[in-house]
Amino acid sequence: MIKLRLKRYGKKGEASYRIVAMNSTSRRDGRSLEELGFYNPRSDEQPRLNIPRIVQRLQEGAQPTDTVRRILEKQNVFEQVRAGAPA
Repeated sequence: MIKLRLKRYGKKGEASYRIVAMNSTSRRDGRSLEELGFYNPRSDEQPRLNIPRIVQRLQEGAQPTDTVRRILEKQNVFEQVRAGAPA
């Protein structure tokens, strides 16, 4: 199963995260299938997301983790998924 999750990087105590599509059995910092965005919880900067690719991954059946789901909800990504879904 493909999951959308956070991949940690940065110095100790100053972590930043990439939002990635990964196989659910892969390690947190293991090899990702695709990088879909960037999230820095230490700043007020908005997450940088590749929204068209995230929407496509979600329509293909990728499952976001709880944290990624909250980030995507704040950016109104799920509304675009629903709008793009066939009626």
